[in-house]
Amino acid sequence: MSTPGTDTIAAIATAPGAGGVGIVRLSGPRARAIAEAICARRLEPRQAHYARFRGDDGEAIDDGIALSFPAPASFTGEDVVELQAHGSPVVLQQLVARACALGARHARPGEFSERAFVNGKLDLAQAEAIADLIAAADSRAARAARRALDGAFSRRVDAIAAALLALRVHVEAAIDFADEPLDTLGGAQVRARLGETLAALAALLADAERGRKLRDGMHAVIIGPPNAGKSSLLNALAGSDRAIVTDIAGTTRDTLRETIRIDGLELTLVDTAGLREGGDAIEREGMRRARDELQRADLALVVLDARDAEAGATAVADAIAGVPQRLWIHNKADLLAATPAGDAHRVFVSARSGQGLPELHSRLRALALGHAGEGSDGEFSARARHVEALRRAHAHADAANREFGHERLELAAEELRLAHDALGEITGTVTPDDLLGRIFSTFCIGK
Repeated sequence: MSTPGTDTIAAIATAPGAGGVGIVRLSGPRARAIAEAICARRLEPRQAHYARFRGDDGEAIDDGIALSFPAPASFTGEDVVELQAHGSPVVLQQLVARACALGARHARPGEFSERAFVNGKLDLAQAEAIADLIAAADSRAARAARRALDGAFSRRVDAIAAALLALRVHVEAAIDFADEPLDTLGGAQVRARLGETLAALAALLADAERGRKLRDGMHAVIIGPPNAGKSSLLNALAGSDRAIVTDIAGTTRDTLRETIRIDGLELTLVDTAGLREGGDAIEREGMRRARDELQRADLALVVLDARDAEAGATAVADAIAGVPQRLWIHNKADLLAATPAGDAHRVFVSARSGQGLPELHSRLRALALGHAGEGSDGEFSARARHVEALRRAHAHADAANREFGHERLELAAEELRLAHDALGEITGTVTPDDLLGRIFSTFCIGK
């Protein structure tokens, strides 16, 4: 990873393919000089200049607009120039090649955003939100990414980090007065503030998990005994015959994936082999793969035959024990004399007739949203690494609370430090050596 500010980078900043307008972006100490050489004219800050872009032989590459943004008031915090040409990939590639011939180099994926982060224009969560906004598949995901880019997520992380730091300072100060009763040193106040901080961490973790599902979608595994109608349910939700359906037990031998969208929420459905005792070698391998999928699942959709639900429930109870959320789906409800009412954990459907599918859609949507409604003011995009860091921060803060309760102040202070550092990984105030490289390598070239 090169040091930002020591060289000048160039890249096409618009999407691949032909378009009406295409943009080539430069950033670095020589950005303006290189752009002025291409335009054969002086560029005033923040003014749109009509220019003829020329190659090294003086031949015109294209006509367009040049914009110069001097440091530090630019996206990257460095001198930035944008050359707006016609959106021909050939023309844009010629402009990049010309910039490189004049001393720039090709930008790495995400290097513009990386420089913005290193130069203090964005924190790490905001930089990631740029990529999430670019990749947003619907208006709701775009709104959530926009809120994260505006700092809604980062501000909550920073507030909790500040509270943890203040608690750590208080606890470490109390260590110097070990002979004094803890309550005289503000012990009750520390306990109350620790409780408030833990509650704030739990709330932020729940919101981040919803943001992660909004960005990545939910991973739902369809599980149940043979012939309960799992593959039929997959076909009904997907709206096409994706899975083979027969009356023969053990028809599904391998996992089958299908991604669907329900009211803008992405759901990856995984159909699996029916769980039962016995079966041939291939079917047993299918059941092993089904259990492996459950280890990664956000949601288990347990499909049972509504006519004999108890028999099938026993076979899958152990397999779904570690799945965070479960929904019991009683299929073939059209074969019952009367359909019972569903409740918070079960729904009655018929994959064949469509009975109950609207209710199932609503339940899946509610499970994905958690307790947040459509367009929630607190909604922001988040990533799996954010959720994992928040979980570690909560675990360390909880451990600090226990150690403080036992008056082991040194251990409490250390747990508070670890909780604070875990939050720092989210915004980039604490960055493991390989973290930045892994994050920015997933960005598109022009960002």
